[in-house]
Amino acid sequence: MALTIRMKFSRIAALAVAATLAPVARAQQAPYPKQSDLPNPYRLVDGWPTLPASMNGGRWGELIRADIDPQGNIWVFHRCFNTEPAGYATCVGRTDPPILEFDPAGKLLTSLGRGMFAFPHGFTIDAQGNIWASDANASETVLGLSAKDASGVVRGQQVFKMSPSGKVLMTLGKEGVAGNGPDTFDQPSGIAVAPNGDIFVTDGHGKNDRVVKFSKDGRFIKAWGHHGWGPGEFDQPHDISIGGSRDYVYVADRSNSRVQVFDQDGNFIVAWKQFGRPSAVYIAKDDTLYVSDSQSNSTTNPGYLRGITVGSARDGSLTAFIPDPDLAQADVNRISGASGIVADASGTIYAADVGPHRLRKYVKIEPR
Repeated sequence: MALTIRMKFSRIAALAVAATLAPVARAQQAPYPKQSDLPNPYRLVDGWPTLPASMNGGRWGELIRADIDPQGNIWVFHRCFNTEPAGYATCVGRTDPPILEFDPAGKLLTSLGRGMFAFPHGFTIDAQGNIWASDANASETVLGLSAKDASGVVRGQQVFKMSPSGKVLMTLGKEGVAGNGPDTFDQPSGIAVAPNGDIFVTDGHGKNDRVVKFSKDGRFIKAWGHHGWGPGEFDQPHDISIGGSRDYVYVADRSNSRVQVFDQDGNFIVAWKQFGRPSAVYIAKDDTLYVSDSQSNSTTNPGYLRGITVGSARDGSLTAFIPDPDLAQADVNRISGASGIVADASGTIYAADVGPHRLRKYVKIEPR
């Protein structure tokens, strides 16, 4: 009798646990449409922007990020028109300016940053128009060339804050020094600045796999995350954005094929895997979420397509998909489309491409 009672109790307990977990399982398995089933209400603007012939003959190399300043101009962080090593193109040995500013019509306004960077990576423009850019270099030599600066120190492992004219206002990290302390990085990959000026850096191209938070004056506040697959853990956090109505922190946790969402204290909110293998993430003020997948193919994250997925930063729902222009080459090219994306108030999207070597502009197609 006692055994029968225990067995009945065990079955009841199991059913109770299953009933409790069922809503969670359903929430984790929320049905999202396939990217190929989503509409594409965007048109690519041909011949934009105008890159002067005096700059590399008017030809782009690898681009890594783009952002928009308070005046509506578009800033681009690129790898000095270089294309080698592919996917990791270097500014070492180049004298080209890696930071360019264009007006919305595509006219070049400003160029700056010569000689500052070895491996351009993270980039953003804050609310005051200041430029934030990271050098994720970790190599003493690249393509047989020394990555040392004029002082004999290896360039890299730093985040720079600059004025719109290029004056360095602040530096985070120690030049050429890799570490996981409060004042060192291991290949910082992305930067976001909160409305109150706090600075968030994804320390993601090396071994740290973390987010580091600083005050607006550069004082270390905290870090969260380490290598792993669970909530709040990372595998190559490649980009970061703060925005939307809640000013949450959105991290493109690329090698975990998800976007992770946190509050600004690092508390985990949710993880979304419906956006493919994110290289770039951007959150608009109206809670529109833009995520770019530049790596998925038939062997890497199969079932997802390279391109830009548009959705909601509030619930992760999907509304549109822009296929990568080189989608047919996804199984050939290691990395293709946008590693940096941004959108203006009207929904015009700017995409900085590593592989195809271009800066794309998409405008919304007005319904008839």
